[in-house]
Amino acid sequence: MTGRMAAFASKPQASLGRLIPEPDEKHRSCFARDRDRIIHASAFRRLKQKTQVFVAHEGDHFRTRLTHSLEVAQIARSIARALHLDEDLTEALALAHDLGHTPFGHAGERELDRLMKMYGGFDHNAQALRIVTSLENHYAAFDGLNLTWETLEGLVKHNGPLTDADGNAIGHYREQGVPAAIIDYVQAHDLRLATYASAEAQVAAVADDIAYNGHDIDDGLRAKLFSVIDLGDVPLAGQALGQVLNAYPNLETSRVIHECVRRVISAMVGDVLGQSERNISKDAPKSPEEVRLLGHTLVSFSAQMKENNRMLQQFLSAHMYQHPRVTEIMGRAQRVVRDLFEAYMTDPSLMPDDWRQAHPRTEDSSRARQVCDFLAGMTDNFALEQHRRLFDLDPLFR
Repeated sequence: MTGRMAAFASKPQASLGRLIPEPDEKHRSCFARDRDRIIHASAFRRLKQKTQVFVAHEGDHFRTRLTHSLEVAQIARSIARALHLDEDLTEALALAHDLGHTPFGHAGERELDRLMKMYGGFDHNAQALRIVTSLENHYAAFDGLNLTWETLEGLVKHNGPLTDADGNAIGHYREQGVPAAIIDYVQAHDLRLATYASAEAQVAAVADDIAYNGHDIDDGLRAKLFSVIDLGDVPLAGQALGQVLNAYPNLETSRVIHECVRRVISAMVGDVLGQSERNISKDAPKSPEEVRLLGHTLVSFSAQMKENNRMLQQFLSAHMYQHPRVTEIMGRAQRVVRDLFEAYMTDPSLMPDDWRQAHPRTEDSSRARQVCDFLAGMTDNFALEQHRRLFDLDPLFR
């Protein structure tokens, strides 16, 4: 981190520390160590073969969870630098935000949540917390990565508080309640679920929105799910397309796509910076604690950009996420998750011995949760290979 830091930026020297204390390092801040541990985690490497929208085998140039996470980190670092926040903490959160995702994207998550309903359900944020606090088991002194309080807080609360002041679940968790993995962890390490997270965590969250809006346009066009001309009336994308065609009327399509996407991303980043600076001027937070207690996000889009994003997401939902090609393959992918879950529940010995030894069942861990952890950690390719091995058929019927 270089340059002056904002008064409300997270300061590594003021960190609330780790659950298991460790000595400081001379040449790396505690947040930089968190980032490095995340990059070296097995779960992070597995993101290279986990679906963003398209199953891994469908093409080399479509985004995976890994490339998405790298794009989020790049955008988040840029915003953090402009707002004078801690870049290491911001980057750590950007890189870690998708660690808990299942194979086959949101289709895999929906199916695993359905299968786990009677066992506490499945939530990718809760799974990410499980990964970094217990399931990664490479260090001699502790399970998990023993990350700082600020990184864990941001991982759990980057989209806002999980409960109200009385402990009642709110927002995304209002109906089903806060996942047990999060509730159990905060008994030992209170992450203050009723407050907002740091400005760095808010940057990581908004960078996630910017990255997937931009690259889903790119991937949808590459997959020919819609055409460039279809973007003409879509906010953000339509304006960007007009700018590109006016400046370069004879440009080949591949370059038109890239120029359009980079303008969409730049417009969203510029909007976040402008609106966040206005918020900072109005709220004038003087510490990270004041950011947490504001009662609203400090880092945000403008109202107009939120509406533009909503309309862009509406377009992508209709033309991409709900496209028959995508829904058909994801329906088959859900069958893979369902078949594997049922097989492992019936006969746990089908799971590898070394994995079961490293993650044994305990009094607090049911067989279903053990199976869920194994399945959630799979890459697309590994899940397909295991299905082929157990059922002797091509699960996607290609």
